[in-house]
Amino acid sequence: MTIKKSSWIQLKMPRARYKQLVDRFAGEIRSGRLPPGTRLPTHRQLAAEEGLALVTASRVYAELERMGLVSGETGRGTFVRETALPLSHGIDQPPTTEGMIDLNFNSPSIPGQTDMLRQALRQLSISGDLASLLHYQPHAGRLHERAIIARHLEDRGLSIPAEQLLIVSGAQHGLATTVMSLLNPGDVVAVDALTYSGFKVLAAVHRLELVAIPVTATGPDLETLEKLCRQRPIRALYSMPTLHNPLGWVMNLEQRQRLIAIARHHDLLIIEDAAYAFLADNPPPPLATLAPELTVYVSGLSKSVATGFRIGFIAAPERWIPALERTIRATTWNTPSLMTAISCGWIEDGTVARLETEKRRDAQARQRIAREVLNGLSLISHPASYFVWLTLPEEVRADQVVMTLMKSNISVSTAEPFAVTEHVPHAIRLALGSVAIDALEEALTQVRQAIERFAY
Repeated sequence: MTIKKSSWIQLKMPRARYKQLVDRFAGEIRSGRLPPGTRLPTHRQLAAEEGLALVTASRVYAELERMGLVSGETGRGTFVRETALPLSHGIDQPPTTEGMIDLNFNSPSIPGQTDMLRQALRQLSISGDLASLLHYQPHAGRLHERAIIARHLEDRGLSIPAEQLLIVSGAQHGLATTVMSLLNPGDVVAVDALTYSGFKVLAAVHRLELVAIPVTATGPDLETLEKLCRQRPIRALYSMPTLHNPLGWVMNLEQRQRLIAIARHHDLLIIEDAAYAFLADNPPPPLATLAPELTVYVSGLSKSVATGFRIGFIAAPERWIPALERTIRATTWNTPSLMTAISCGWIEDGTVARLETEKRRDAQARQRIAREVLNGLSLISHPASYFVWLTLPEEVRADQVVMTLMKSNISVSTAEPFAVTEHVPHAIRLALGSVAIDALEEALTQVRQAIERFAY
């Protein structure tokens, strides 16, 4: 084989020095010689030790970070990551294995729900409407079922005609339908700096640009939102005003009114996610009630009834209904009629209302356990929510804690799936709704012990 001179020169040239360093660090990390949590030399120290330019040292760490082997943390340094931990430990992780305690996903259930379903199926089997369930349904749902759900939403402070309500396959499908119908790839959407991980994934799939609104203890920093709207061509705002996931806040009426004023002034579409709103006791009116002309309200029955009931709903201004209905047709044609019929039956006979009441009590009981076991740690939550946000002590790294718990068959999430900013805080989110309540205290005790193991 003949090699051109120019190619021969390239083959003979030594690999770039920074590549050699990258390979060396990568090998030491993967072999365990540099264990997870090791603080690496500063950029300046590395440059001095290896005789490199500072920009080259920074390039070494940047490449290691792209490989998922290290993480750079402002004000703290560069650390070796726990490489056995999935980078997006959260919504993208596989289901928990048998025997694993799940503090990552919420699947709240009340004793007796299986019998409720069995009875509902028997009742449906003798109904006169059974044959219709074998056929295609209207894309937005049958009008009488949309009316049932609209009446149900009156208890949430939302009054809307049945014609402006569409039935979808869960709240996540509702969010996807809204994004696909009303936004275009490249649109800029303002979201809380810590937000629902499912919306982050949806935004990535649809190629939306997310800009972060800093968060406070009680809600988004609306002054910064106003500045962002002046600086960027923001098209929409994604908000969880009533029981935020993961931080648990419930925005007060004054905050909601100010948020709406900003949205009106800058002509923003508001996407209101109310998946956990049923847990809040007497919250202020939904954004969709205060600003019905620019708000799409999305919720469902997955958390209040059962996660297997993929029934959700969208309430929207009349002008957007055709576009939303067309997207439902393109994605699912219609919601499964059997699930819709059972759900609407349970709304009408009071089963949904009873389940919501019982789950509020259940969530409150779980929060009391969490606050007692985790007392003294930096805990953020709502007294009736199914999740807890734990900001870790400064010297504790989230990936170390999560990996330690995984080895003990406990699954929790780092802040990474929820963080919109480049800097990811060292925190973990605990979902309290999937573990049997009599096992919750022990599971949370192990979480506390894992954190204390790395605190010094």
